[in-house]
Parts: sequence; structure tokens; C-alpha cells
Amino acid sequence: MSATVVSQPTARTVTRGRSHKRNRRSTSVAVAMLVPAAVLMITFLIIPIFLTFGLAFTNARLISPVPARFVGFDNFLRLFTNDTFWKSLLNTIVFTIVIVPVQSGLALGLAILVNAKVRGTNFFRTVYFLPVVTSMVVVSMLWLFMYQPDGLINVLLAKVGITGPDWLGDPKTALFAIIVLSIWQAVGFHMIIWLSGLQTIPAELYEAASIDGAGRWQQFVHVTWPGLRQTSIFILITITIAAFSLFTQVNIMTQGGPLDSTSTLVYMAVFTGFQQQQTGYAAAISLVFFALVLTVSLIQRYLTRDKEVTR
Repeated sequence: MSATVVSQPTARTVTRGRSHKRNRRSTSVAVAMLVPAAVLMITFLIIPIFLTFGLAFTNARLISPVPARFVGFDNFLRLFTNDTFWKSLLNTIVFTIVIVPVQSGLALGLAILVNAKVRGTNFFRTVYFLPVVTSMVVVSMLWLFMYQPDGLINVLLAKVGITGPDWLGDPKTALFAIIVLSIWQAVGFHMIIWLSGLQTIPAELYEAASIDGAGRWQQFVHVTWPGLRQTSIFILITITIAAFSLFTQVNIMTQGGPLDSTSTLVYMAVFTGFQQQQTGYAAAISLVFFALVLTVSLIQRYLTRDKEVTR
């Protein structure tokens, strides 16, 4: 009897000890996996952000024997009186306003088409997604040749009796040409995201809506779109951030021209910092860009939260 009484606490103690060891081991593994990511984030994200804040108020240059000097808000005053800055800001906003609805809407339409249970859907998924896995540098070079006055696009237009413009050499068409290229390259990525959202909607909802007499459009409005709400929020945010960060296409195809018609904030910051070696001035541009993206992100978050509260 006494042996049994003694053995029960002993067994519980052994079990607790093993449990504590497993917990410590799991904690150690979690910390070991977290530390490298934290070090990389601090090194390549947090520290550069603080350095940018500091450099924005100096006249630092990329390569100069003269030490950097504190200049206060001179970089920002110079920036806000620079016509190229306002043109770049306008181009960035126009690009974003066009890209977000057109690219997301086109991607949704393609997702609905490839989600249909018909032959050849896997082939079309691959074709639509192929530009995404191709480097933007390669895509930009390809479209650069296609946009030439004697390129493929103008040759095809000439066959139907239309004289094509100098797409990248005309300020009226240069930004539009980059918008078309950007949509073509990225629409497949967001198509896959829409498609994953479509496949999470239960088929029973469509069957119930069909029994109630709902047509295709009514099913989309009352079943498909509400089921894609979280997906649409994610796509809206990712497209907006990518649109604001437009750089590669401009750098390869137009270098901000002609007449600054395709210059963007990111391109202006990189050109100023590396080509003109005005690090402090470029940091001020980056700081303004950061504030712009942060403001847009907070507005999107507020609108999303407001919808959730209303519902």
C-alpha cells in the first residue's frame, strides 16, 4: 500500500520533468530558427531605415573626401521645389491608379476562366503564369524591342492600316506602354491568388444559389465576391505596393524619359543617389516615398477595418 502511494508522486514528477525538457527543447529550436531571421531583418531593414532618416538631413555624397554636414530641412525644401519630383510623384500616382483596378480585375477574370471545369485549363494556367517566373529585366528587354518604331507591335498595326507611334519616345504614350507591359507581366501571379480564393468557396453555395434561381451574375455578386473578400484585400495591398515601387521597367526602357514622362519616385531616388551620388538628397526622396506608402497602407487598413465593423 505504501509503495503504491510513493510511486504515484514519483511517476508524476518524472512526467513533469520530461515535459519541461521537451518544452525547453522546443523553445531552443524556436529561438535558433528566429535568430537568423531577426539578424537579417535588423541588418538589412531596421538599420538602413534609421540611416536613411539620418542621411536625409545631411549633404552626404556617395564618394566624397568632404565629410557629411547637417543641413536641416534643406534637402526637403529643394525636393518640394523640384519640378521633376512633382512629375515623378504624378507618374507614380497615375501608374498606381490604373494598375490596381485593371490588373486585379483582369486577373480575377482569368482566374474565373481557368477555374472552369473544361479541357485545357492547366495549359492556360501555365501560359498565364509564365511571364511571372521570367525576370523583369528579360521581359523589359523583350518589350523594348517590341516597342521600337519598327518593332513587332507597329508591324502588326501596319498590317491593318494603322501607323503605330514611337511608343517609348513619345511622352504621350511612354507611360501607357510601361503600364501595358507591367500588367502583362504580373497578371498571372494575381490570377493564381484569385484562383486559390475561388477554390475555397464551397460548391454547395453555388448549387443552393442555382436552385433559388440565381443567374451567373447574381451568383458572382452574392456568392463569389463575398467569398473572395480576404483575397481581394491581400491582392489590393500587394498590387498597390508593387505599383508604387515601379523601377526596373523605367530603368531599362526609358531611364525616366522622355521629358520625365515615365520618371517615378523610386527611379528618381536611385538615379539621384547612385548616378549623381547625392546620398543625402536621395535619402530625403526615399523618406518622402516611405511616408507616402505608409499613408496609403494605413488608409487601406482603416477602410478594411471599417468594413468589418460595419458588417
